[in-house]
Amino acid sequence: MKTHAMVLREHGGPEVLVPEEVELGPLRPGHVRIRVRAVALNHLDLWVRRGLPNLRLEYPHRLGSDIAGEIAAVGDGTTPSLPFVPFVVGQRALVNPGLSCGTCLRCLSGKDMLCKAYRILGENTQGGYAEHIDVPTANLVPYPGDLPFSEAAAIPLVFLTAWEMLVEKARVGPGTVVLVQAAGSGVSSAAIQIAKLHGARVIATTGSDEKVTKALELGADHVINNRTHDFVKEVRRLTDKQGVDVVVEHVGGETFTQSILATARGGMVVTCGATSGFHPEIDLRQIFFRQVEVKGSTMGSKGHLFAIVRHVEEGSLRPVVGRVLPLNEVREAHRALEAREVFGKVVLVLD
Repeated sequence: MKTHAMVLREHGGPEVLVPEEVELGPLRPGHVRIRVRAVALNHLDLWVRRGLPNLRLEYPHRLGSDIAGEIAAVGDGTTPSLPFVPFVVGQRALVNPGLSCGTCLRCLSGKDMLCKAYRILGENTQGGYAEHIDVPTANLVPYPGDLPFSEAAAIPLVFLTAWEMLVEKARVGPGTVVLVQAAGSGVSSAAIQIAKLHGARVIATTGSDEKVTKALELGADHVINNRTHDFVKEVRRLTDKQGVDVVVEHVGGETFTQSILATARGGMVVTCGATSGFHPEIDLRQIFFRQVEVKGSTMGSKGHLFAIVRHVEEGSLRPVVGRVLPLNEVREAHRALEAREVFGKVVLVLD
């Protein structure tokens, strides 16, 4: 079966994304074919498009990790349904973007994101910039009520990432003081909400007064415009010179260095990315003298997305969509995300 897609055949700027008909091949047992209705962008899309060390792609490559749509077909021999996730043609579907072997010790222990075979849709395997995509049934989660496709697609990767950082690694709770860097990003807009859901006090940073207002509306207790204020000094002022217990970090570069300085003694910096640079300068004395933990984090357990979706249905968490564009305007979507013009997610929709 052929399907319309936006693909890349080389690395570069947004101009390398081009329309093409691609062959999906036969639908395998244990898989479903999704008619994609919306696919959200992540910074991962930008990194893959530009090129990453040791990244091997099968061309033409389709980006896109976050997918919402409808089941178009079910593979032969596939179990008709699992609890809470019916595999019925026409059923709305939300896709977990993390793929793993499903049989190793880490997968069976609920730590599938540590599986040696772990892959993310759109990164090192084909993604959702297309009218159709085939995914394992293990990657389906209950669709969140009657949420529009464009909002549902804004949930999986960023909420799963932020949940793993804050709930699983940092163990935030009432009284925890959390600094969320770059509040307008998808991960950070999710992190603000998850931290507040668990009773934490949230200080956020962002680069414009407009985004300051949006972050406050999202629930942050304090928001610092880091283009007009030194956020380390502001954090110390807001915490009686103590610093924060946890920093949600994905900016990297100089911001990562300063994040360590904003952390309290015995605090933690959890990082899931480095949008402004992979090589920060770190004074190790700030780590060992003040006993600061630094933890890396990528995605999260498949099972946690079920809890996240329930919170979305109940209204205690909500996806934040800043801009919606049709798939054929994917170049503009990449430009807007790259320019940091949008608060929340940029989403592509398909008729």
